[in-house]
Amino acid sequence: METIELNINGRKRTVHCLANATLVEVLREQFQLTGTHVGCDTSQCGACTVHVNGDAVKACTLLAARLNDATITTIEGLAQNEASHPMQKAFNECHGLQCGFCTPGMIMSAVDLVSKGGADSPAAIREGLSGNICRCTGYQNIVAAVVQGAAEMQEQSS
Repeated sequence: METIELNINGRKRTVHCLANATLVEVLREQFQLTGTHVGCDTSQCGACTVHVNGDAVKACTLLAARLNDATITTIEGLAQNEASHPMQKAFNECHGLQCGFCTPGMIMSAVDLVSKGGADSPAAIREGLSGNICRCTGYQNIVAAVVQGAAEMQEQSS
């Protein structure tokens, strides 16, 4: 059993886990952060995307025991003071979701993409989100949501 410290959604947490426990398992099973979904277990679908130390990563193949002192942000941690993050609002307003399974990972990837300046065109957004699979929407509304969310994120940071 490994013992590590993580900062999860702004809270310092002590984690006891097996050496082979994935980050998604720890988030879901120990902290009930079930917005991080398990889709493929092979880093193909992106449903498990979270931010680790500010970068979007796929939590299904990342070993939690290797993340001592890391800062983790999940979909639950994006909202501030109970106000939805601009990207969360944009996905809702633009109907960038259908069944919702891919949505948390898609939003986490989109926030990372925007924060790194990679959302300057619909083509760039499609390329930037290519590691996230949606089986329902056809991506049009997802791209529209990222465009709107990016504009609102930039407005908030100004």
